[in-house]
Amino acid sequence: MFWKTQRVLLTGGGGFLGSFIHQRLALEQPAELLAPRALELDLRDVASVRDYLRAHQPTLVIHAAAVVGGIGANRLHPGLFFYENAVMGIHLIEESRLAGVEKFVCLGTVCAYPKFTPVPFREDDLWNGYPEETNAPYGIAKKMLLIQQQAYRQEYGFRGIFLLPVNLYGPRDNFDLESSHVIPAMIRKFVEAKERGAREVVLWGDGTPTREFLYVEDAAGGIVAAAECYDKADPVNLGSGEEISVKDLALRIARLAGFDGDIRWDTTKPNGQPRRMLDVSRAEREFGFRAKTTFDQGLDHTVAWYVRNRS
Repeated sequence: MFWKTQRVLLTGGGGFLGSFIHQRLALEQPAELLAPRALELDLRDVASVRDYLRAHQPTLVIHAAAVVGGIGANRLHPGLFFYENAVMGIHLIEESRLAGVEKFVCLGTVCAYPKFTPVPFREDDLWNGYPEETNAPYGIAKKMLLIQQQAYRQEYGFRGIFLLPVNLYGPRDNFDLESSHVIPAMIRKFVEAKERGAREVVLWGDGTPTREFLYVEDAAGGIVAAAECYDKADPVNLGSGEEISVKDLALRIARLAGFDGDIRWDTTKPNGQPRRMLDVSRAEREFGFRAKTTFDQGLDHTVAWYVRNRS
């Protein structure tokens, strides 16, 4: 019966992850589901946030809005990524407290972890070093919101929870090569190379870093489960608990795209964080979350969606 009484505000509902959270929430049939776009609710403007909360009086806020991108976008816009991610969350958490919101779900990022975090990343390691330099401003901005929520829980009894999703992928992702993350960028490059008959694809770095990926539908399910069942100050990782090298990832995507040419690694470009894999035991213990989609299934769905919809 939890959802039947909830008036839910979902920020970022028109984005990649947000659109899947919206779908998953709709299945729960909350009393009201609000997913305003930026023209209706500008999270960077405190007056806009205050007016919207007063007018709609949500009981639960899920903050999924973010300014995000791959390594290239983070290098080009470190100031923008820091400011907008920080200020959107700070305004929304403070105004939600003042408006009497009963529970706040804030989405952080795996980029908040220190560059050389031991694998698997445990939530207690979050403060044991500085994040990887290319996305540190984004990661630190998000980590500030964890501190804000913990401080507000301590002083005001504000019920905020903080989730740390690993790298996400799936249908409806951003495939723009100027701002996309690694999986959609590779999919686009290999599919287009196959169609052109190109014999070589150039990728960033040297292929040695490792990453963990979570299918976006699984992530949405975990976020909705946490919103209902989790209510502690400690942050929680959301991931699959599986690690793959960027080189092996490229080979898998090339095979799915039907590309059989050469892969050349441009070592003048940065690798990013050396390794990423989360300890996901807290999410399973606290609210029963475990990824359902295998990596091969998820990649297959994502490549097929891109081929069907890119035009």
